[in-house]
Amino acid sequence: MSNPIRDYLGVHAAALPLREQRMQLIASNLSNADTPHYKARDLNFQAVLENAARQAAPLQTSDARHLNGLEFGPQIYERQGVQPSLDGNTVDADTERAAYGRAALEYRASLSFIESKVRTMLTAITGQ
Repeated sequence: MSNPIRDYLGVHAAALPLREQRMQLIASNLSNADTPHYKARDLNFQAVLENAARQAAPLQTSDARHLNGLEFGPQIYERQGVQPSLDGNTVDADTERAAYGRAALEYRASLSFIESKVRTMLTAITGQ
């Protein structure tokens, strides 16, 4: 069944919570920069977003045996370290800070787009 709000907001409705989850993973990496054997993790944002879009608009099937609405687990993976560490930790603080800055910028961009769409909708409703 179609969700009119999600249809109106487009991909950003699904992207916003995914961007938040990615920021949480990066923040977790930064907080564990000194934890021995901690492996830096990240979210394959593109794969998860494509999966969310596929689930939002399921394919039509002509037979009950067709695969529809496949669910793949979260696309979280261990990021390889830039330089080896004696304690096995793969977190590079500079890389993580740069990734967090970019993720925060992308989050704000999605949020701004949603705010703009809501503002447009309110203008249409109130006629001002």
